[in-house]
Amino acid sequence: MKILVMAAGSHGDVAPFAGLGAHLRAAGHEVALAAPETFGGLVAESGLAFRPLSVDPGGGAGGGSLLGRAAAFVDRLGDGLADAAAPGADLLLLTATTAPLGWHLAEAMNVPSLGVYLQPTLPTGEFPPVVGGTRSLGRWGNRAAGAVGQRVVDRLHTDAARRLRTRLGLPPLAQSAQRRARERENWRVLHGFSPTLVPRPADWRSGLEVVGTWWPYVAPDYRLPREVEDFLQAGPAPVFIGFGSMAGGDGERLGVLVTEALRRAGVRGVLQAGWAGLAADGDDILTVGELPHAHLFPRMAAAVHHAGAGTSAAALRAGIPGIPVPVMADQPFWAARLARLGTATAPVPFRQLTAQRLAEQIRRALEDPALRTRARTAADRLGRENGAARVAEAVEATP
Repeated sequence: MKILVMAAGSHGDVAPFAGLGAHLRAAGHEVALAAPETFGGLVAESGLAFRPLSVDPGGGAGGGSLLGRAAAFVDRLGDGLADAAAPGADLLLLTATTAPLGWHLAEAMNVPSLGVYLQPTLPTGEFPPVVGGTRSLGRWGNRAAGAVGQRVVDRLHTDAARRLRTRLGLPPLAQSAQRRARERENWRVLHGFSPTLVPRPADWRSGLEVVGTWWPYVAPDYRLPREVEDFLQAGPAPVFIGFGSMAGGDGERLGVLVTEALRRAGVRGVLQAGWAGLAADGDDILTVGELPHAHLFPRMAAAVHHAGAGTSAAALRAGIPGIPVPVMADQPFWAARLARLGTATAPVPFRQLTAQRLAEQIRRALEDPALRTRARTAADRLGRENGAARVAEAVEATP
């Protein structure tokens, strides 16, 4: 089967789908991944065909409101997805970011599609929308807020969907009507996170499943760089600190802050530069670029991170305590989930981060044996899950 996976966003929004695509390719399918141009190397390493999207994964991070940047991103995304779909496919796998426009492509191509989401974005009474705060509004309020969120997403995609349908030669159809049609047919969505962290909500409709995490692709013969190995072997297990694609341009301030926090906590540190350009010097600190968390995290004593979905899952799989520092979007949701599970300290919002608070949370993570015990228990559960295999089963069952 010819499968086209469509993913857009930052590294954390794309890398898991390279891993998922590699699994499907190993199962005998012909797989292409459509993603922003900057991820061409990542896709090639996974052995997949690459169909570039001419969109900025930073979403115009230089300024403007979050909603305004999202609107500008969506405005460019429609044509990119249409170009990527032009060579054809037998099945589309659509992420939460690409599904609202991908539905129209599937209709025009007359091919089936499946949702492969990294966040629980569909309304439920069990928790509030994953973007917009972590305070529960009660069962009715949570569902109502989730429905409002979907209407906002539909409005955000209205103009892009109208232009896309015109380009594809499809009759006019409101974005909200397209969504309702998918809901009526119980369009299948496979959620790539662990039920240990977020169990499937009991009030979700049929077709919405939580299957377990699918992980970024890592070559079987991968080894950590020699300088990293040398640092790890030169002393006690360090603490990882990284903010992924968050905090762009804040690297110098963060470097000073985390260096002081590590000094106060009396521990060594591995700093991942990320989009912030995080960096620091010292005998007890090593700055690294993009390294597979699957290889790095098991060697850490704890992980300070922005609580993105993938990084949160990677810390859980490694069985190490987390110190979540959420920045925006769905990160407060995942940070709260980790704390609720008892595998991480209480979240410290990024804007409230100080060297003293970070040092205190690092010490708490390292000195509380219950955190590590619960993290190892969660790691055992994640080790028994195989989200990619569940997706492969769904692909095989798709008519």
